[in-house]
Amino acid sequence: MTWEKEIEGFRTYLKVEKGLSDNSIHAYVTDLQKLVVYLREKGMNIGPDQVVLANLKTMMQEITDRGISPRTQARIISGIKSFYKYLLIEEKVEKDPTALLEAPRVGRKLPEVLTVEEIDSIINTIDVKKSEGQRNKAILETLYSCGLRVSELIDLKISNLFFESGFVKIEGKGSKERLVPISTKAIKEINLYLSDYRRTLKIDPADEDILFLNRRGKKLSRVMIFTIIKTLVAKVGLTKNISPHTFRHSFATHLIDGGANLRAVQEMLGHESIITTEIYTHLDKEYLKNTIVQYHPRS
Repeated sequence: MTWEKEIEGFRTYLKVEKGLSDNSIHAYVTDLQKLVVYLREKGMNIGPDQVVLANLKTMMQEITDRGISPRTQARIISGIKSFYKYLLIEEKVEKDPTALLEAPRVGRKLPEVLTVEEIDSIINTIDVKKSEGQRNKAILETLYSCGLRVSELIDLKISNLFFESGFVKIEGKGSKERLVPISTKAIKEINLYLSDYRRTLKIDPADEDILFLNRRGKKLSRVMIFTIIKTLVAKVGLTKNISPHTFRHSFATHLIDGGANLRAVQEMLGHESIITTEIYTHLDKEYLKNTIVQYHPRS
């Protein structure tokens, strides 16, 4: 049994059976490869079926000694556990060496949240007279209006815009689709972008249906969205650690603060579990408990 062959099978399992995105699959495999690198550095020429709990414990001890955060350690362990779960399902191993491997306890880490005034100040910093200004303004209005993940934003298609109904169709994690309301402000900025900047581009045929494009007429990258936001935040002078996800978190927080139903916010964010949605809010535990009791079918 070789690592290369089994990791390739693991990739297929995550893609086909688990329905994970390419980014999620890359993260799982990257964490799993840390184990492969460790074993080879220690001169242990063993396959996945020969790994024992002691190997995993010494590896994690070394990672701890390097000062790697508990959150990162927990993620690495999760990736390795998922791999061995796959091997058990495929009956390629008889025992799971990760069964007794404990992950460090980690607290919830909430991203920064922006006030409405801070969001306005960031968007108002954009110079729409510049070639990409209107595009960038439409991007930020869409991020905040719809609470999108950055991957959902860059994959947003023109054919999935239903402005007459006030909705956009989002293709989220695991190829799951959902309808999300879009604000009239975001619609206005997108239409201005479509009628102005986008019409001047020589568009790559492969990206003809993609909404937001770079100056070469191709789909924007995740890195480019981060760069756009970091540049604007620096101009405003905000000291918060702001990323595209900050707009998603702010979207959810402002809805909850305004009295929106947690279940409705869960649907708009595309979360399978209402517990996940709670991580993106600042609710007190009693309110959360009552909400779950109200909506969970077993309560």
